[in-house]
Amino acid sequence: MNRFIDRTGRRALFCFDPETAHGLSIAALKTGLVPAKPVRADPRLRQTIAGLSFPNPLGLAAGYDKNAEVPEAILKLGFGFTEVGTLTPRPQAGNDKPRIFRLKEDEAVINRLGFNNEGHDAAFARLSDCRRDALIGVNIGANKDSADRIGDYVLGIRRFAALARYFTVNISSPNTPGLRDLQARESLATLLKAVLSARDEAAGERRVPVFLKIAPDLTEEGLDDIAAEALAHPLDGLIVSNTTLSRDGLTDAAQAKETGGLSGKPLFRRSTIVLAKMRQRVGPALPIIGVGGVNSGETAAEKIRAGADLVQLYSCMVYHGPRLPGHIISDLSHLCAREQLFSIRDIRDTRTSFWAAEGL
Repeated sequence: MNRFIDRTGRRALFCFDPETAHGLSIAALKTGLVPAKPVRADPRLRQTIAGLSFPNPLGLAAGYDKNAEVPEAILKLGFGFTEVGTLTPRPQAGNDKPRIFRLKEDEAVINRLGFNNEGHDAAFARLSDCRRDALIGVNIGANKDSADRIGDYVLGIRRFAALARYFTVNISSPNTPGLRDLQARESLATLLKAVLSARDEAAGERRVPVFLKIAPDLTEEGLDDIAAEALAHPLDGLIVSNTTLSRDGLTDAAQAKETGGLSGKPLFRRSTIVLAKMRQRVGPALPIIGVGGVNSGETAAEKIRAGADLVQLYSCMVYHGPRLPGHIISDLSHLCAREQLFSIRDIRDTRTSFWAAEGL
């Protein structure tokens, strides 16, 4: 019956264009039309990463709850944590519509949204009403027309330091021209110094972890540079990865011609390769959150085997519905029982070498 409801709900939403469907799903969460899906607490899935205690390793990636409208409702679906944004200091409309495209046969999405959001003030007001113990990360970015992009990230840190459980510095979206240039080593060093200094100045009684979100379209040399700077600064972790510009292996040739970042099932392989290569470069201590193509308990587990401490998803829920996080958590619990694991962390890095040996 539940699968029938999921399929029916998906068909109903697919009658609308993707952006309208997204708005309807946010409205459904606000009104409680999407029922909560409590998951059984499993101590084997609990993780302490960057000083934070996560009830399970699965989170919702940024991009869905852009304006911090429903973070607590999202957590009730079974996620261990969620991430709002990307938030820019000033509101911005983003790129022209249409700007989201479903590739149904590939279980993928292409978007060129361009950091459309209502800005810091609107999100701050909403987050101020959330429980302080809710594991809500804040993904920060820069306005498209900003004269000082690094300054925009610093403003994000200062604005949300009292509310964010962690920060994600997003320099890897392909939809804001020039943004990915901040991944270059000299620019990245300047950015990290400014952001982490702002975090320390605003810390007060608590030190908010800062993660850096990177692209999957990096060269080996680019990965070397990012790893070197990540280790040279008191960064708390990496998120690997954002959407890709690659269109390799897609079935829907017509939609594949659309510009923007590709996410969903086809991103799994490339993002997992980059994850493993980064794990080898930064060593075992630096936390990594693995993102890209997670659509099952097995793909979530494979991210962990490749070197992830936590995993996130978003686009695959478009195709599998709001029950997906609960199914994944259940599958991870069953994996722990089947393999007699003390902790899901016991499988971390067991296939790092396999994935890192693959070519980009």
